[in-house]
Amino acid sequence: MHHFLPNGQELLIRPAKPEDAPALLDCYRQTTKETDFLLNTPAEAQAMTLASERSFIQFFGDNSRHLLLLAEVGGQIVGSVTVKQSSFHKQRHLGEFGIAVQHAYWNLGIGRRLMTAMMRWAIQHPEITIIHFNVLANNEKAIQLYRNFDFTEYGRQPQAIWQPDGTFVDLIMMCKTVK
Repeated sequence: MHHFLPNGQELLIRPAKPEDAPALLDCYRQTTKETDFLLNTPAEAQAMTLASERSFIQFFGDNSRHLLLLAEVGGQIVGSVTVKQSSFHKQRHLGEFGIAVQHAYWNLGIGRRLMTAMMRWAIQHPEITIIHFNVLANNEKAIQLYRNFDFTEYGRQPQAIWQPDGTFVDLIMMCKTVK
């Protein structure tokens, strides 16, 4: 899917390919340096290998039950969205969602477009009826984006995240019935 951003650049949202592994890994490593809203630390992201990133992409590419889409601007990967269907038979109706966008590309509508593409996919999915995820309670912009897509809070895990500055942050659990 091609889109134009407010700054005039073209955004391409597309499935990941195995040859995207180096660029996707670089994108994720950069994103962990720019924000504390992700679970991995920069050191953990740096320890990830190219082989593990290829396996990550292959996992999604080999299975239509899961989704991995990339956001590309000017030939550079700047974000991604994932949905993993539960592997438990009794929870096959659940899809766990994740999203990340590099800081330089925040506030351009990329997250919204990734969310829209993900929701279209989820609605078409033969088994997933609920999308769920956790978000840090201090990630107000993301929470507002999720609320704009009608996701609702269904619980909190107090002090679930220990930030590098020594503070604790609650995790908010959110979900939406997609069909």
